[in-house]
Amino acid sequence: MEPLISLVNGQQCEQISIQDRGFNYGDGIFTTLKVKQGCPLFLSSHLERLSRDSSRLALPSPDVKLLTAEIKDLAQIYSDCVLKIVLTRGVAPRGYFCSDSVPTRALIVYPEGELPFSKTLVRYAVLRVCKTTLSNNLQLAGVKHLNRLEQVLGRNEWRSGEFDEGVMLDQNGYVIEGTMSNIFCVRSGVLTTPLISQCGILGVMRGQVISIANTLKLPMVESQIRLEDLLWAEELFITNSLVGIWPVKQLGEKKYGSYTLAEECIKQLDQMVLNEVRLWNNNAVYSPAPDLPG
Repeated sequence: MEPLISLVNGQQCEQISIQDRGFNYGDGIFTTLKVKQGCPLFLSSHLERLSRDSSRLALPSPDVKLLTAEIKDLAQIYSDCVLKIVLTRGVAPRGYFCSDSVPTRALIVYPEGELPFSKTLVRYAVLRVCKTTLSNNLQLAGVKHLNRLEQVLGRNEWRSGEFDEGVMLDQNGYVIEGTMSNIFCVRSGVLTTPLISQCGILGVMRGQVISIANTLKLPMVESQIRLEDLLWAEELFITNSLVGIWPVKQLGEKKYGSYTLAEECIKQLDQMVLNEVRLWNNNAVYSPAPDLPG
């Protein structure tokens, strides 16, 4: 899918330097969010994630005010879209060591995806288990860094249309996440999601679901999960910032017939989205930057 527009360090541009450390070493982070009716959904959570991940990797902290202003301008122009934000350590001489560099900031706008955001889907998700495993690394656990090779290898184990997502395990056989999603299951009435302490990504939508569970006072735990736990679960769903909450109907040979808790969480998420859009449009009036196309 071709981008509608991209900004690199505030200027409309589709190229970065061949010496950028994000290109050479995956030395950077990113986040992807949904823009709905001009509102960048859960923007504060995405900005917090960028700040947290920058700190974890000792990257220069993003200028939140500048970044927010650019996001607001793009969201006003492209009112329903997908926005990807990439931050790298920037341009530097060859070699792993980097004593000083000017960070690169890229914002890329894509058209809306095919899946609707956060509502009961006509087609429930069908999953498979990936052969590719995730490597444990305490320093990188939770961080959405630019090196996505494990996810790339996992996703390319099947052709588009065969499955909707792949479940990825770590090197010890614990369920961690999907190639592009976090995972939740219901076991004995308890909502459970894999513990992200050794590897995996702390997804923004994962955090919203945990918040919903707390609001609804649902029994909720983060724990180590084996594949057999998913296969014995009564209910399974996956999450990310673009599709919201996606109930699963099948994992391998296992078929799920219950979507009760997922649908309740979807209702709560829909209301959260409506509230965000309403507050954003009531409290914010922004003009596009003069160098952006209107």
